[in-house]
Amino acid sequence: MNKLINWVDERLPIVDAWNKHLAKYYAPKNFNVWYFFGSLAMLVLVNQLVTGIWLTMSYNPSSEGAFASVEYIMRDVEWGWLLRYLHSTGASAFFVVVYLHMFRGLMYGSYQKPRELIWIFGMLIYLVLMAEAFMGYLLPWGQMSYWGAQVIVNLFGAIPVIGDDLSLWIRGDYLISGITLNRFFALHVVALPIVLLGLVVLHILALHEVGSNNPDGIDIKKNKDENGIPKDGIPFHPYYTVHDLLGVAVFFFVFFLVLFFFPEMGGLFLEKPNFEPANPLKTPDHIAPVWYFTPFYAMLRAVTVDLFGLDAKFWGVVVMGAAIAILFVLPWLDRSPVRSIRYKGWLSKIALAIFAVSFVILGYLGIVPATEGRTMVAQILTTFYFLYFILMPFYTRMEKTKPVPERVAG
Repeated sequence: MNKLINWVDERLPIVDAWNKHLAKYYAPKNFNVWYFFGSLAMLVLVNQLVTGIWLTMSYNPSSEGAFASVEYIMRDVEWGWLLRYLHSTGASAFFVVVYLHMFRGLMYGSYQKPRELIWIFGMLIYLVLMAEAFMGYLLPWGQMSYWGAQVIVNLFGAIPVIGDDLSLWIRGDYLISGITLNRFFALHVVALPIVLLGLVVLHILALHEVGSNNPDGIDIKKNKDENGIPKDGIPFHPYYTVHDLLGVAVFFFVFFLVLFFFPEMGGLFLEKPNFEPANPLKTPDHIAPVWYFTPFYAMLRAVTVDLFGLDAKFWGVVVMGAAIAILFVLPWLDRSPVRSIRYKGWLSKIALAIFAVSFVILGYLGIVPATEGRTMVAQILTTFYFLYFILMPFYTRMEKTKPVPERVAG
């Protein structure tokens, strides 16, 4: 066995990769519960890939057979109902884990130098995840799938000059049809997962090159012993691989509780209209995207004023796109001399709290039908969302910070 391992390692350095990224990768010893979500994201990604492969074996990507094939999977395929719910519940779990992972990055300044590229790759992963989820949303070919995709694709038509042609190019037809379903299926099953896996590898490689951040925001590489090992670091394997099993156990408990007892989550994960076949002649009473898109959908609907000869629909698309794009420049907006929220001033703490609350409430407003009062609240919260980033260079520079200790705590 040793000879075989040595023979392979001479031609493909597996042992070296194992040591570099696990056994001899030293992570800070003060990771807390917020650091579970990175490994949980990998776990859910594997779940989505495996269940997705099995679902495609019985799925028919055509307008005539898509809805019936989903029903066939649910009713006739052995354990098909479990595979479908693992995939649909897994999609929501993916975004829960990713949002919490991103929030941890905001709290502890994991986007600051020298981790800017890690953040950029993470945001690209988030963008591809949104595209992947949107493409997969159409595949059940239910009422909400059909009309939700119709609304989202039509938003591109608000772009001046190229909008109509762009919408037509995305759909492949003048309406959402079997052609659209086929191309969304190809993108969802083949193209986007390849891009996603590539970005995940780059994200991890960039992370292991500069090292992990920690709740104190201290660079452990600056304090090494005579052997060049960080004094405040411990090998990722076996310490954190075993440590993460606790997070996996808690996650599985919650995940399977939802999976077996609330797989539709009252219409949040699987909407009631989606249990009806797509009908181009019948519009659902209220069309809304899945919950993980709703904060941005609420921002889009919050824009109600025509400006510079362009209608509110166009400016809504601009605001929605800007809400995602501004996240990419976050590393260059934060001018604080410290990373962690533990040592930042009260301005940063209040700003982050308002930002988080605004995002959650916007998510709710994107689910419910729009009213005059709700639109006004959405406008205020959208303003708070952008002010968090726009004012960041000022309040992070002017606030008084606490002294950062030389060694990590714990």
